[in-house]
Amino acid sequence: MSTVGDAVAALERAYPPELAESWDAVGLVCGDPAEVVDTVLVCVDPVESTVEEAVELGAQLVVAHHPLLLKGVHGVGADTQKGRLVHRMIRSGVALFCAHTNADSADPGVSDALAAALGLTVTGPLDPKADGRTGIGRVGELAEGEPFSAFVERVAAALPATAWGVRAAGDPGRSVRRGAGSGGGGGPQLRALAS
Repeated sequence: MSTVGDAVAALERAYPPELAESWDAVGLVCGDPAEVVDTVLVCVDPVESTVEEAVELGAQLVVAHHPLLLKGVHGVGADTQKGRLVHRMIRSGVALFCAHTNADSADPGVSDALAAALGLTVTGPLDPKADGRTGIGRVGELAEGEPFSAFVERVAAALPATAWGVRAAGDPGRSVRRGAGSGGGGGPQLRALAS
């Protein structure tokens, strides 16, 4: 039988907490490491709908990408939005684990999955850590160059639809072969590339 603690240990091997940015909040947010786990819900955001889904499924663990409690917290009263979620999870026996910028920086990590979805072969991190393998974002190459407009269509087809859709700026006919992206937490690095 696996426990919350076993799952956390496996997740931290895949996404070491030391890879997280200094401002980030990763790890076990709530839950008992000794509790048994046989069902896990994986999501991007730990919001009311994902917590309710976990409860309905009988999941004992939610693994979320974005942290629930990113900024300083002085309490989790049930009369606040985030406090209600924490109380709902605890009452329902659901643990919450968040892997954010540590999952973005891991090798392989979120940014590697994004690069693969776009058909890019990763050549390295966008902002490498000292080991050269890990770090925020990825730089990658297409097998062959293609017009920027075709690459934008490739991105739109590979990613889940959003209300805003995919937006791009640039010469539609310009040949693109190399690109950089981040599955999260890479805003400053991508802005630096664009300037």
